[in-house]
Amino acid sequence: MLEDGDLAYPPLIHYRNEREYRAHFERVYCQGPIQTFDRIKVRFRKRQFDHCFFESVVAKDDTFSQPRAERIDWIKAALEDANAELRIGWDNKRKCPANDRRVAIVVRNYVVIIRIYRRLGAEFVTAFVAGQRTITQIRTNPLWT
Repeated sequence: MLEDGDLAYPPLIHYRNEREYRAHFERVYCQGPIQTFDRIKVRFRKRQFDHCFFESVVAKDDTFSQPRAERIDWIKAALEDANAELRIGWDNKRKCPANDRRVAIVVRNYVVIIRIYRRLGAEFVTAFVAGQRTITQIRTNPLWT
């Protein structure tokens, strides 16, 4: 187990192929909402698997990412982590901070992004291990309060 504050992070998951990771995602995340430490219910859609676990090599989201997929159980752990560093997200279209997006930064620069769509409801956007440049950019946004 990996430690981040007082919360233990799950071990990496090693499946043989994308299909097994997809089944895990649908079984763990798509059956019902995951509740954050501050009681926001986050919903997951099957189609979000591709955005979360694929990287853009030639075209957008064209290559399955084993390193992203191995951290599949970190998504839930990050959402439940009261010690996560929380920041307001970024609106790529408007090029400004977006109060309806929340970014959690946890162990080893792992990032989970959700979009808040009502007071206690949200939708999962993506999760990934961020490079130092990305972490620095995220940290220019205000803290989530």
